Order: sequence, then C-alpha cells, then structure tokens
Amino acid sequence: MENWLKFLSAGVTSQILETAFQWFVVVDRDAKIIYINDEYCNFLEVCREEAIGKHVADVIENSEMHLVMERGTAEIAAPHYIKGTYMLANRVPIVIDGEIIGAFGSVIFRDMNDWKKLSSHVRKTMDQIETNMNQYRESFYNFADIKGISQSIRKIKESITTIAPTKLPVLIEGEMGTGKEMFAQSIHGLSNRADKYFVKLNCSTIPKELLEEEIFGKWSRNQVVKKGRIQRAEGGTLFIQEINELPITLQAKLLKVLQDQKVQPFGTDEEISVDVRFILSSNVSLAEMVKNKLFREDLFYKIQSITLQIPPLRERIEDLPELIQTFLSKYSVEAGRRGIKIDRKALWNLQQYNWPGNVRELQNVLQAIIHLAEGHQITVDVLPLHIRRQKPTFSKSNGTLEEILFQVERQILHDHLEQEKDKMKIAQKLGISRSTLYEKIKKHNL
Repeated sequence: MENWLKFLSAGVTSQILETAFQWFVVVDRDAKIIYINDEYCNFLEVCREEAIGKHVADVIENSEMHLVMERGTAEIAAPHYIKGTYMLANRVPIVIDGEIIGAFGSVIFRDMNDWKKLSSHVRKTMDQIETNMNQYRESFYNFADIKGISQSIRKIKESITTIAPTKLPVLIEGEMGTGKEMFAQSIHGLSNRADKYFVKLNCSTIPKELLEEEIFGKWSRNQVVKKGRIQRAEGGTLFIQEINELPITLQAKLLKVLQDQKVQPFGTDEEISVDVRFILSSNVSLAEMVKNKLFREDLFYKIQSITLQIPPLRERIEDLPELIQTFLSKYSVEAGRRGIKIDRKALWNLQQYNWPGNVRELQNVLQAIIHLAEGHQITVDVLPLHIRRQKPTFSKSNGTLEEILFQVERQILHDHLEQEKDKMKIAQKLGISRSTLYEKIKKHNL
C-alpha cells in the first residue's frame, strides 16, 4: 500500500490519464487488476466491480501484463489477439524507486484495418499473424476458453499461468475428449512464443512408416532438407498428440532433440539446431506403459516433470452448467437461433449422465439439440434417448470431498424442487432461510 501511495503521489495517475486511449487497465505487482475503465469492461462484457482484484489473465484473454513485469521491459504496439481479432496494445511496467510495483496497459488500435496502414513493419507483422491464424483458425483456443469452477480446473489454470513462460516440456494426460489440445494451446498463448507457430502432430493419425520424416524432416537427393514438424515449429511450440503411439524406435530420436535441441533429418547424419518448446499429450498413463516396457523410461522422465492431469467430465460435473452455457451461446449463434436456454429438468438429466465421451460428447449433443428445440427452450424431450433414460446415480468415489458435497447438495435440492413448488416450505424442511435456499438454487443452476 505504501508503494501505491508513492505511485499516486508521483503523478503516474495523471500520466496514465493523459496518454491512455479508450481502453486501459492497471495491475499491481501480483498482476491483479486495481483499475480498468468502463469502455474496456463493456468490450470484455465484464462488470468492473467483479474485475477489480482478479488476476488480469482471468479477465483479459491472452494478457501478457504479468510477463511484462517479469521481464521489466515495455511492449509497445504489440499484437494482442482478443475476442476473435488482433489489436495493438501497449504494456508498460510501473517502476517506483527502482522497484516494479505494477503495470499499465492500453489498447491503441482496435481495428486491424487502421493499424494495417501504419508501416511496412506492422504490415509484415500482420501478414505473419494472418498466415498463422489461417492455418489454425478453426481450432485455436486460449486461456479464457478453459471453463470451470471445480478445484481440479482451478489448479490446472494456476499451473498453466506458472509454466507458460518457461521453455520446459509439458505432458498432458487425460481421456479422449477431455480437451487436451485446448490446454496445450492455452500454454502457447500465454508464452512469449505466442506470436510464433503452434504446430500439431498426431502420432495416431500418421502411418508409422511416414512418422520419422514427418517429425524430423527428410534429406532429399538434391541435398535440400524437407522440413519436418519440428523445424516448422521453429521459435514456437510443437504439440505432439498421443505420444503413447510413437514407436519405440523413434522415441530415442525424439529424446535426443529434447536434450540437445538439434534435429537430425531422415537420410543424413547432419544435425540442425532448433528452438522449439514441446508439449505432449497421451490418452493413457505413460507411467503404466513404462512399467510394461511399451514406452522408453528415459524419455518419460524427460517429459513428465511438468504433467497436467485433465480430469474426465464425470469427475468435475459441477463445471457442467458453465460449459453448457458457453457452448449453447456459441452454437445457437452459429445456428441462427439466439437466446436458446435449457430448462431445469433437461439440465438435471445432463448432470446425471456419465459422459464417457467427455467434453467432446457434450459439444456434439448440444449442437444437435439446438436444432431440435422448439422455440427458445431446450426441454427433456429433445435430449438423446440414452441420456433421458439415464438413471440418477451418485458415486462417492468421484472427486474431492468438496466436489462430492457439491453433488450431494445439488441432488437434494433437485429432489425437493421436484416434489414441492413452495420455496418457503422447502427452506423449512431443510432448516435454512429462504434467502439461503435461493442462493443455493442459483449456485446449482436449478
């Protein structure tokens, strides 16, 4: 607080107001927002009172304010991808008595057409961005796309903000359909490699006989190297999906790249230096594969130091309402049916389902029922038959104690609301006040 008094007395506030454009934000040394103007809040669709005190990365997607403070250097006219488009932003650390006590950020150009005309340097930057985005536009995710209130998701998001600035390899494990690619792209988006390529390679979809040259490249007869995925990711990130499918014979070669940062194309002994950050995913436990001699132990220990375990949807069912709302908003716009909502009984059925296909299955179901819904309400009768016939079950083994209690509370409230419409009577039966009952109904989206 004492430093912030110095900050205010030093006239920095007036400097911000004089140099700020329409959107600006100020954060403290912990990257928590202490001020954000109304114009910015309106664009972000957040309430200023709720934004104050939150980590800036939780409010502004792809924010690098915290990284600017770590590096201690300003970023001027830096491309910032936000809400589907690129803008130009200034990010400046605030220094008092030689100590960084916060940072100030402003959006200086909000329309690509305006800043595209500025200079050849900016035009070159934008061409690079557009080329990159065109390659991955259909599936690119960012940190803000990670939805959920469960303890497991909160911990993963905290880990991502910590590990993203590093160059260390990251292993992401989780069942199929849990969204491992989204977490990988979020790490890339928060890193200082965000303006470089994010290259993907799925070991399960490429024929085994072609994998080596696809990953490491190939030395052709005319002594020209055909670049593999590693070289294509130069300066950026290579995301190797389903690393558990990589043949043992190639695992040693990948380990050498990780250790030496040099790649040896197929057909030559020549090594080429590379600067690549590796993120790898697996839908099975690599530790078990190592025990069964199906995966190299030395490669496993090289990549497992930072491991994100993505829980299946059935183990974080409290995240379902937010996920449903997010996907409904997206798919209803795509279908030209704005304002689609889901009624309480339909939501309850979705919450009782086990979701063996995880978030991917949820997305597919919601895309379908939006088209089947009559009017603006999704009711039970449009849900797939196997979900409607799902018997309510409760597994005491799913999740932490906090998550288990959350599920129990939701089920008790649902049962009472099905049997009784008078909220006062329900509150009396449960021994709580009516206001507390309404708070719990709102918390569980019942």
